[in-house]
Amino acid sequence: MIWHASEQKPGSLMIRLTEIRLPLDHHPDALAAEIIRRLGIPAEDLLDHAVFRRGYDARRRGAIVLVYTVDCTLRDEEGVLARLAGDRHVGVAPDTTYRVPVEDGARLAAAATYRRPIVIGAGPCGLLAGLLLAQMGLRPLMLERGKSVRERTVDTFALWRRSVLTPESNVQFGEGGAGTFSDGKLYSQVSDPRHYGRKVLTEFVRAGAPKEILYLSKPHIGTFRLVSMVEHIRAEIEALGGEYRFGARVEDILLAPGARRVSGVSLAGGEVVQADHVVLAVGHSARDTFAMLHGRDVAMEAKPFSIGVRIEHPQSVIDAARFGTHAGNPLLGAADYRLVHHASNGRAVYSFCMCPGGTVVAATSEEGRVVTNGMSQYSRAERNANAGIVVGVTPDPDYPDGPLAGIAFQRHWERQAYLAGGGGYRAPAQRVGDFLAGRPSTHLGAVEPSYRPGVTPTDLAACLPDFAVQAMREALADFGRQLAGFDMEDAVMTGVETRTSSPLRIPRGPDGQSVNTAGLYPAGEGAGYAGGILSAAIDGIRVAEAVALDLAGRPVDGLIRQTMTRSAPAQ
Repeated sequence: MIWHASEQKPGSLMIRLTEIRLPLDHHPDALAAEIIRRLGIPAEDLLDHAVFRRGYDARRRGAIVLVYTVDCTLRDEEGVLARLAGDRHVGVAPDTTYRVPVEDGARLAAAATYRRPIVIGAGPCGLLAGLLLAQMGLRPLMLERGKSVRERTVDTFALWRRSVLTPESNVQFGEGGAGTFSDGKLYSQVSDPRHYGRKVLTEFVRAGAPKEILYLSKPHIGTFRLVSMVEHIRAEIEALGGEYRFGARVEDILLAPGARRVSGVSLAGGEVVQADHVVLAVGHSARDTFAMLHGRDVAMEAKPFSIGVRIEHPQSVIDAARFGTHAGNPLLGAADYRLVHHASNGRAVYSFCMCPGGTVVAATSEEGRVVTNGMSQYSRAERNANAGIVVGVTPDPDYPDGPLAGIAFQRHWERQAYLAGGGGYRAPAQRVGDFLAGRPSTHLGAVEPSYRPGVTPTDLAACLPDFAVQAMREALADFGRQLAGFDMEDAVMTGVETRTSSPLRIPRGPDGQSVNTAGLYPAGEGAGYAGGILSAAIDGIRVAEAVALDLAGRPVDGLIRQTMTRSAPAQ
């Protein structure tokens, strides 16, 4: 039999077998047959097996193969391990069960002096922080400046369809965070010795995500499924004693008299909520919150991010370039890509947040500015592929005037994009052929841009730094050599992409707290500790553990402490 990969059999010793390579069209029985052959065992000695990971190797387009990692239960595991001790692809399957560090949270929360922790923001980081705190019995208070995810979706569509922006309810602000209107990618480069990622994926499956995210090498969910999942997670937090407040923008943090310690927050409506533990999971676009924290002397520093455009090609072009004759195979789905070029002016240019079969969306959170992002549904069935093509920018040469200077840099180019688009949140767009030739576009070609509320053909050089334009022109030619058709004349570039990651970082110590403000727990993308849905959710769990341990009077140590100050790379 084949049991599901997330089900760990108590007390059993499992064998993990990696790098099982099978043809794309292999028979369903071929996997078990290959396990038996690789382990050199009789068929009856393979009792159970489960796919832990499935990916593909497309480096040779004419011979694409599926690559499996499987966990097996055998009649004699110890004997097989002894016999194959020198095989690096055979070993003991690790126990990936997540275990909470505090199991008596309900007892702590019952004390008369208990003040529930506050989680500011209900994006992936805040959601998982709140969920874990609730599961440990600590009854968090969730404060979200935007609206519930269904109401927020209505407001977001109003921008896309009618050019009506709601500054507190849009792609950036509201339940679910910016990741709700994205491709829903669930992979990251986070070191994960405590199996946080497995915990996140398991919780997502419980909330309605497809079970395949537990084993696909590049899992994704898509926007519509993310909406219902966010609602399921909220329902569980509330069922466990947590509380939600929407339209609750935090206007200030309160400090204890004579101490650099949080004592609560005040909301825009004037209400004061007291707390000793405040998780700051505000995302990368809460610019007013960053300004408030800076005014309160909370330690922060400028950090690198990137700026660029969204590029669109027919998905069929990308599929053919990546998969050759295997394009369209349902096991492969819509093709993605990852491209990097180191330009002669010293700038790195790379593809960012690639969305197969998706759309380019309006993602501004401020009036009079244009911001683009990419989104896909689970099916990835739209006609175009899109990705950010972005150039790295760094504080010292590009925005040297303090922690908030990166925000001013972003705002400047977002405003230029708004003006170049002609107002009404239309975005400036340009054919790749025109961009490479250094001439404005007066019309578009065979590739129809997906951005709504619409685009204006123009010259993108007016809304990008000169160094970025130079580096991107050089990179596009190189990308065309790496991926056939990438520099096609009619591919469409739409500007600008500025919200690749937070332009600042709020440093925290190994205990998860701000380095100069006790009780404040900076977390996720906005604090500079994540780069995508999965890494943000992982950081939410990590910080929730630190809060729970502090409430229990125990130090943050071991693996939690080791990972607390590390930043995650962007997707």
